[in-house]
Amino acid sequence: MELNPYAKYLGGQDPRAVIAATPGLLHTMACELTPEQVAAPTAPGKWSVCQMVAHMADCEAVFCFRLRQTLAEPHPVLQPFDQEVWAEHYAGYDLPSGLEMFRAARVWNVKLIGGLGEAEMQREVTHPERGTMTFQTIVETMGGHDLNHLGQIEAYLKRLELR
Repeated sequence: MELNPYAKYLGGQDPRAVIAATPGLLHTMACELTPEQVAAPTAPGKWSVCQMVAHMADCEAVFCFRLRQTLAEPHPVLQPFDQEVWAEHYAGYDLPSGLEMFRAARVWNVKLIGGLGEAEMQREVTHPERGTMTFQTIVETMGGHDLNHLGQIEAYLKRLELR
């Protein structure tokens, strides 16, 4: 498994700018949809926008812990998770709650990241499936992950002729 499978989505963009902008972009995109469109799969066999937002909120909760663990422990080992198993519970979530959870956790993470120096950004951490990485790699993963899902939602909006 590669170190950061989401790096390709950044395309040279500053991951800090991407992660700071995502909550607003996600909210704007989601609000263009009807409740039926939010609940429908974005493509055959894919998650709905509501499920994607729930996934992004779950991932942000994971990032909250991973970022702080990396700063607090000497060379910690991260706990991987199976996103498909977590997704089994997404039917119980609603879009407004998912958007708010994501926004609140993301604002908290952006504040943390914004106050760090280069030495903290280079702290090492191990992901059991991806290997040794740095705090910066986690931030880059966050940004690429955002762009991946924002791109999926953008493509859905285009298919619905809303963009």
